Amino acid sequence: MSATQSHPSAAATPHDPVFALHAGGKMEIRSTVALHGPDELSMAYTPGVARVCEAIAEDPSLAARYTWVSNTVAVVTDGTAVLGLGDIGPAAAMPVMEGKAVLFKQFGGVDAVPICLDTTDTDEIVETVARLAPSFGGINLEDISAPRCFEIEERLKARLSIPVFHDDQHGTAVVALAALENALRLTGRQPNSTRVVVSGAGAAGVAVARILLAAGVRDLAVTDRQGVLSSTRADLTPVKRALAVDTADVTGRSGSLADAMAGADVYIGLSGGTVPEEIVASMADDAIVFGLANPTPEVHPDIAHKYARVVATGRSDFPNQINNVLAFPGIFRGAFDAGASAITEGMKLAAATALAELVGDDLAESHIIPSPFDPRVGPAVASAVADAARRDGVATQ
Repeated sequence: MSATQSHPSAAATPHDPVFALHAGGKMEIRSTVALHGPDELSMAYTPGVARVCEAIAEDPSLAARYTWVSNTVAVVTDGTAVLGLGDIGPAAAMPVMEGKAVLFKQFGGVDAVPICLDTTDTDEIVETVARLAPSFGGINLEDISAPRCFEIEERLKARLSIPVFHDDQHGTAVVALAALENALRLTGRQPNSTRVVVSGAGAAGVAVARILLAAGVRDLAVTDRQGVLSSTRADLTPVKRALAVDTADVTGRSGSLADAMAGADVYIGLSGGTVPEEIVASMADDAIVFGLANPTPEVHPDIAHKYARVVATGRSDFPNQINNVLAFPGIFRGAFDAGASAITEGMKLAAATALAELVGDDLAESHIIPSPFDPRVGPAVASAVADAARRDGVATQ
């Protein structure tokens, strides 16, 4: 069934405010200089512009000061994993990429250009983005299906000397960790003694698992449709196998999702589907349940609240929304402010801690993460990320 057939209500209606908002696109390019007469024109373009071009040719580092490159990110997709819609192609992905660009500007002061590529070939995507890279200060990969997204990101990180960031992975991971840090604080737990189950081993699930390990979680089980990832399984991809070595192989856990969740302190759903109520009921007292699938959480909050003390979703109509917009604008703002050549694990951990700390004394079961509209969010994340870039040795300023 096609995406259109799956979503018959997507057709525009004459007075639909959603379509009205998107009419003509959600962004435009504006000049930052006045062109009132020949003097300004001669400096903005020929002949004056030639002097700037010659200076940059002699010293390429001047491009950061005399062009928009150092504050501009490419938002790149192939349209294969767009929201919950799946593989809808590059043209249909453009409204999301435009939206991402608008969020970059609104919440981080970062200029962004949406780029939808008409290829799903890994080599072609890597080569295309690498050739476009001189026009940008950073690359934000978006809505590229797993497992290709892992290889594309790693190859681009190795090839480019600018930040490369797959937001579906790392933005989700940063915000989930921030929320979990506060949920653990509320329930009196420590990361190194907390039992965590991550359901889903796609882009977001793998990244969340990795950042939890980096944050000190030791008892971690990651599951896919076949159960707990364990290197004894013959069906694992290289990415899943590497994760199994660092999780179930350490703890000895195996079996089904139900087996993993019995007595677990934390459930983080990044898989879709539904977790039966009896499995949720088997978790530890004062459990923490993050059902992050959209639009339908793996555990509906009404069910989760029967057994869990802290509940979060990916939706805006329930408390504790895990929303990537809390992370990626500030992460790139901080990376650009520090002139970072990469985004390190330390920078991501710093972003999560900064988000968690903003909640402060307002911490409560229904308030473990700040609102995207809290004006402190972007600056706090940016400052923490820039400081971490300097500590990690990837900053140039």
